[in-house]
Amino acid sequence: MLSGARLVGQIRELRHTAWEKFDGDEILESLVRFSRVRQVSKSPSWYVVLRRPAILSITSIHPLYVVHGMDRWMTLSPFAKTVKNTAYFKRFQTKYRRRREGKTDYYARKRLITQAKNKYNSPKYRLVVRFTNTDIICQVVYAKIQGDHVLTAAYSHELPRYGINHGLTNWSAAYATGLLCARRALQKLGLDEKYPGVEEIDGEYSLQEPAEGEARPFKVFLDVGLKRTSTGSRLFAAVKGCSDGGILIPHSEKRFPGFDIESEELDAETLRKYIFGGHVAEYMETLMDDDEERYRVQFAGLIADGIESDQIEDMYAEAFEKIKEDPAAKPTQKKTKEEYKAAGAQYRQKKLSHAERKARVAAKIEQLQAQE
Repeated sequence: MLSGARLVGQIRELRHTAWEKFDGDEILESLVRFSRVRQVSKSPSWYVVLRRPAILSITSIHPLYVVHGMDRWMTLSPFAKTVKNTAYFKRFQTKYRRRREGKTDYYARKRLITQAKNKYNSPKYRLVVRFTNTDIICQVVYAKIQGDHVLTAAYSHELPRYGINHGLTNWSAAYATGLLCARRALQKLGLDEKYPGVEEIDGEYSLQEPAEGEARPFKVFLDVGLKRTSTGSRLFAAVKGCSDGGILIPHSEKRFPGFDIESEELDAETLRKYIFGGHVAEYMETLMDDDEERYRVQFAGLIADGIESDQIEDMYAEAFEKIKEDPAAKPTQKKTKEEYKAAGAQYRQKKLSHAERKARVAAKIEQLQAQE
């Protein structure tokens, strides 16, 4: 049996000497005896190399050893716990609240709102695009010291006004919401007649050019928030709709569906298909042929309205024209206090008194007895 000091010395020498020089069984037996010796796991700088049969014995004896490999020769190193001491907490800086909540990317925000000094107090506008499970939000926003101010906003839940009653979160709906936001912003600024946008929506890539003898086009920058900017994302549907609506928004064609990486060219036909819901129509036809039952469930709303796959493009084309004709926001009919109460009451379960609960139990007993 080795003493504690001798055991630690032999373990340290194992780094530089072959295993055969030492009596492995003696070291293992000594480790069993001195498994609680502090010096064995004191320093995280040394490593012990042992044969595989000894691994299980040591790991079961001393829980502070961690296995690092699965080779014939195994490496065991002591586990070093990270200690957050006073110095750590003295230097700790609390992050902004919206960073702690995971809502704002301040690295991106700083660059989106910082305005050049030679532009004085001119606002720097952003097109803020956000998606929820049931809605698409497009806002033209500018930052002030007090916080963000919204110049104008458009939502996909407004699209039923223009004839789009289904699929309010798909690619085509995102395009329509971006188009609505652009036309509404330009109407508010008095630029809607000077910059009417594209005459024909054909999927071609274009940036709004300055009109001759007129004020420069209204310029915004895309604010994607925390959403990943993947190729074909609905973010870029809103960007395309906003650009086609007459607003200058710097972007490239590389993230649109239909862009070919090898040839570095955009297939305008593919992009146009997505704008007019061609991908939805294709899926409807595929599902109708493959699984008619699922087709009836998934497209129940369109079927109820009598809209078939070959009518999807016309539906979106009409909606885009209506948006251009009248983009102004219409105030919705607000519910009264009594209507809100009645709507909430239908889901609220009334609390029963003691007598009512007893009567309910008695009625259930009578019902069971009658069944027997």
